[in-house]
Amino acid sequence: MPLFEGACARYGVRMGERIWTAGLVVIGDEILSGRTQDRNVAQIAVWLNVQGIRLSEVRIVPDVEARIVEAVNAVRTGYDYCFTTGGIGPTHDDITVDAIAAALGVGVVIHPEARDALERHYATRGGLTDARLRMARVPDGADLIPNRMSGAPGIRVGNVLILAGVPHITAGMLDALTGTLEGGAPVVSGTLGCWVAESEVAELLRTTERAHPGVAIGSYPFFREGRVGANFVVRATDQQLVDRCLADLGRQLLAVGRDPVPGGI
Repeated sequence: MPLFEGACARYGVRMGERIWTAGLVVIGDEILSGRTQDRNVAQIAVWLNVQGIRLSEVRIVPDVEARIVEAVNAVRTGYDYCFTTGGIGPTHDDITVDAIAAALGVGVVIHPEARDALERHYATRGGLTDARLRMARVPDGADLIPNRMSGAPGIRVGNVLILAGVPHITAGMLDALTGTLEGGAPVVSGTLGCWVAESEVAELLRTTERAHPGVAIGSYPFFREGRVGANFVVRATDQQLVDRCLADLGRQLLAVGRDPVPGGI
């Protein structure tokens, strides 16, 4: 984990620069039971970074309305954006829409555009059943996020963005959202690796980070080939800041008898 937790350093931004943030609520008993391994956290984090938005918190909650309401209200009021994944399918335990409507204090309605999209999608697949129509339900006042994969759309209501739980469908919804959210500068990064215990260079990392305002250094230890080592990831919103810090960090490691490996080990 990153060693240094100052707010601006953590996000790799200069003092005074606007930081856009998001939280993610992963919804589903199948995630908590271990039956399904979540792959959405990583792809959403990477996508958000390109949009200039930092994923700041992830919560995993069961298919229990009260728990979803609690998590969504905390995240949507704590960050610029609240993303959710899971629980928007056609079955009885898909309760995300109802829970988010309750969190927002609004009712649930059938969105006419969602109904039309589902009717087209299922026209040659047995038609629009009552179960399938559930996927057209949205919190009152919501807009749709297109879904080219299965016809069932994602949902956007205020700063809450409700996505599918199936990773390839989630990816399509993120693609549809690209460029539509307000954000800041994307974070860029570079890596140096070194065969050294991170505890031996902790102070060196700290002083190097402090010497480069707007930069954050994360340390990620590993054990390979019978030896300990670490990769040091330098992050900022300016590639020149990253490059200067990497060069300085490399010099500092050489000065204490260590051989840095550009790009990491």
